Amino acid sequence: MKFIVKFFPEITIKSRPVRKAFVKQLRHNIRLVLRKYDDHVVVAGNWDFIEVLSEKDDMREDFTNALSNIAGIAHFQYVREFVLTTLDDIVEEAIKSYGDAIKDSVFAVRVRRVGTHDFSSVDAERHIGGCLKARCGALAVRLKNPEVLVPIDIRDNRVWMIEQRVEGLGGYPIGSQDSVLSLISGGFDSTVSSYLTMSRGLKTHFCFFNLGGDAHEIGVKQVSHFLWDKYGSNINVKFVTVPFENVVAEILTKVDNSEMGVILKRMMLRAASEVMEGLNAKALVTGESVAQVSSQTLINLQVIDQVTDNLVIRPLVTMNKQDIIDKAIEIGTEPFAASMPEYCGVISVKPTTRAKMHRIDREESKFDMAVLEQAINSARVVSIQNVMDDVEKQYQGEVPVVRMPVGDEVIVDIRHPDEAERKPLKVSGRPVIKMPFFTLESGWPEVDKSKTHLLYCGKGVMSRIHASQLLGRGYENVGVYLP
Repeated sequence: MKFIVKFFPEITIKSRPVRKAFVKQLRHNIRLVLRKYDDHVVVAGNWDFIEVLSEKDDMREDFTNALSNIAGIAHFQYVREFVLTTLDDIVEEAIKSYGDAIKDSVFAVRVRRVGTHDFSSVDAERHIGGCLKARCGALAVRLKNPEVLVPIDIRDNRVWMIEQRVEGLGGYPIGSQDSVLSLISGGFDSTVSSYLTMSRGLKTHFCFFNLGGDAHEIGVKQVSHFLWDKYGSNINVKFVTVPFENVVAEILTKVDNSEMGVILKRMMLRAASEVMEGLNAKALVTGESVAQVSSQTLINLQVIDQVTDNLVIRPLVTMNKQDIIDKAIEIGTEPFAASMPEYCGVISVKPTTRAKMHRIDREESKFDMAVLEQAINSARVVSIQNVMDDVEKQYQGEVPVVRMPVGDEVIVDIRHPDEAERKPLKVSGRPVIKMPFFTLESGWPEVDKSKTHLLYCGKGVMSRIHASQLLGRGYENVGVYLP
């Protein structure tokens, strides 16, 4: 099995040393991601493209999904490689790959050559195209806008029959740029802004301010792990939780109502500025968009930013809300955001949209900064790949785990719809219900309570969490299926 990976165009216009560094990082990232499917995968690069080789042909779909989510890749091709002998032999191989596709269709052959041959690219296209039309029942050959394109690369004495082309994520390889710390609440905005920095090559750590809800923290950890697992190129980053319950209490009891929102954001930036130093991050990232809420007017953002000398990146600053939601749907975070059990600890009745610095200074003078320092000192830092294990410890031993059902148990697949569709769960002789984790709360009251339902998520972490929550709400006959 062979893939040819082409670089994001902006990489190719860099100076020679920078381009080499970017390609080296991309090779490293591809190898990190694909090793989960094949320990012996070969990732070899040169100036123009990267070759990915594996003997595990049955993993083609997994490789394709993984490569499509690695930053730095413009597109990649799945190719069959064979030795160049004659043009007639290429015709035979083309029939294997495209014979059925061009039947009753209008098609064209595109040949790219590297090396010295006794024929031109046009000669090869005419010969191969003519033979395919005659032997495969095609309607016609049309060079402009064909219904089916047959792309073939001839490189010296080798031929690449390109059977599939997949668009990549673009951007720069993660790790080729500096680290940043993204303030993530788990909603639409912060998940999309985190994705955008990741797809631009920034090593993105996650920082969550817990305003007083364990369920919210668990939800944010789930979506952060999802983002990293899908788009993070397996690069090690950290997840930081800062307990902000006492900070919220201090604001609610001492700060004037209209200034609460701006001051809460200022406290978050102060805390994040200290946290980022331990991560060697060079900037903070937020999901703010101009005027989306009262604290996000230009004047308020300027007042908020005055508490830090660090760069604050706002990838969504001019995006409309619907565009943000559409992007969340595209990248797969919309289900998490839509069901996020967010805890709103500070809600102003008449929030200011034009904060005055002297009023902010007056209100903050009432705030005991020792409370903020205590929150910063109590911050918990875990590696993102272990963040769900950290959650699982809270539920260890609380939920029955079944590895081989023996009764009339019903299996409930709670995985993200993308994953469930990509790898359908089949349990011999047993019904399987698809109920994504974000629909459990609304859908569970409708299930047959007379039967035991076993939640399945693959690794058993999310299923254990949600089964425990269902048991906590008083539901019975709930467990985890972990084959």
